[in-house]
Parts: sequence; structure tokens; C-alpha cells
Amino acid sequence: MTNNSESAIEFRNVAYCLPGSSGILHDLNLTIRPGETLVLLGRSGSGKTTSLKLINNLISPTDGEVMVEGRSTRRWDVIRLRRRIGYVIQDIGLFPHFTVERNITLIPKLENWPRDRIRARLQELLALVGLDPQLAGRYPRELSGGQRQRVGVARALAADPPILLMDEPFGALDPITRADLQTEFAALQKRLRKTVVFVTHDVREALVLSDRIALMESGQVLTLSTPQEFLHSTDPLISAYIKSVNTDLGDGSTRGQP
Repeated sequence: MTNNSESAIEFRNVAYCLPGSSGILHDLNLTIRPGETLVLLGRSGSGKTTSLKLINNLISPTDGEVMVEGRSTRRWDVIRLRRRIGYVIQDIGLFPHFTVERNITLIPKLENWPRDRIRARLQELLALVGLDPQLAGRYPRELSGGQRQRVGVARALAADPPILLMDEPFGALDPITRADLQTEFAALQKRLRKTVVFVTHDVREALVLSDRIALMESGQVLTLSTPQEFLHSTDPLISAYIKSVNTDLGDGSTRGQP
């Protein structure tokens, strides 16, 4: 549970720069509500992935504070912080020498869950992400790209963390598989109501999956809106993004709430 009912994650005047650089993030202020899916949308180099890495303390802000459940990431024990956060990335990051079962159950085992509870959680997760239980004994190289990505999502959910970070998780998949997984993830999130921060440069994906869209450019959030507000915005930059969508997106195609 969060200590602040209004925010699960908060960026307070956050800046991040590498030595000798002009900075990747500049005075970033953003509040992410419990149970919402916030999409960070923007071009390569806009600061999306850097923002994500600040949340689970893979990197620390140069200035400002990132708050997770009411506590600065500087004050969290880094292991406890990361075990409260599921992390899904584009190249999945599965251990190639681990079976599907071992990949999914890694964190529960590190948390010393009882064996029966781990077995039950494995079966629950396989069903949740739509994987045949017979795949549990296979290795990642024996799976399709879509199956590997489902394993990645299952692993991120294994210890039931309240927060999920997703960095272009479906970006490497073919368009049909990607659309299928987007639909399945939206349905899954509707059931689980995790706090999700989802990075993408794909406008359609942002519109389909988000409760709110934070449009990033040059290390800052330029606009923050619901999908419907985004679609009907007269902002020139947003209009340029909308024009990049080739698929017809009617009002019923988005998750966002007015």
C-alpha cells in the first residue's frame, strides 16, 4: 500500500545528467496515481527510459527526489525497493539457462516462499498470461517471441508487486503478436489494477493502454492528458504525433477515462 493515497510514484524537480552532458532530464515533476497506467510517450532520447530507471533506483537523480510509496528512492533499501517493482523490458531479459518455471519463480524463491505456494503461484501466473502449463519445463530459446514476452510479464508479476515498469515490452514483436499482447495486457491490468509506468514511442500503443499519457520531449513532460484529451488536442506537437498514426482509432479504441 502507498503512504500517500494520491501518489504511488512522484518526481519532484528531478534532473539527471551525465558528466560533461547538458542533461537528460530537466526539472521533471510528475505524479503517478495508484492503480493507473501512465504511458511515457516520446521520441528516442526524450528521457523516457531514464525516467523509468530512476523509479527502481537503477540510477539516482542528479537533483530532486523520486518518491515511491511516499519514500525517496535514496532512503529505500534498494533490494526491497526492486522487489516491490516488476520490470519488463523489450528484450525480455530471461535467464537463458533457466527453464520457464525457474525464470518465473526466481523472486518468490529468493523471498523464501513455501514450496507449495510457489507451485500454486506458477500455475496461477501461467494461466494469467495465457501460457500452456506444459511450457514450464522449456527454455527461452524453445519459445516464440510472444511466449517469451508472456514469461517476462509473468516473472514481473510473480511476487505480486504493486508497481510495474514496462520499457517498450512489445516493441520487438511482429505487428499481429504485438496487437494481441496489447489487448491481453489491457485486460490483465483491468483485473489487477497495478500501478504501471509504460514507455513507448508508439502512439497507438499509448492510446490503447494508458489511463494518462505523459508526452516527453528533451527531458521534460510537455503535456499530460487522458487518451481522449490527447486525441482531440490542438497542441501542434500532439497533432504531429496523431498524424503519425496510420490506423483508424475511433473513440472506443482507448482505455482512458474522461
